[in-house]
Amino acid sequence: MYANIQRWGNSNALRLPKAILESAFLKENDRVEVIASENQIIIKKAETMKHKTLAERLKKFNSEYETEEWDTGKTVGREIW
Repeated sequence: MYANIQRWGNSNALRLPKAILESAFLKENDRVEVIASENQIIIKKAETMKHKTLAERLKKFNSEYETEEWDTGKTVGREIW
């Protein structure tokens, strides 16, 4: 099947016929990954992002972390307090 790239506002767009979307198991508002390489554009359904809970995020937190002071040299200009 062929399609034309057309102007859409300040951009260009490719309108995908319903038959193409159905054969690729895509629907309106699906998130897709677009990969451009030499002479081709590949459109793939994006993997769903699983949002981690706060508990899952805190499992990786290292409470042993301690900050250190460092010397950045003498003050310059109006940096003097």
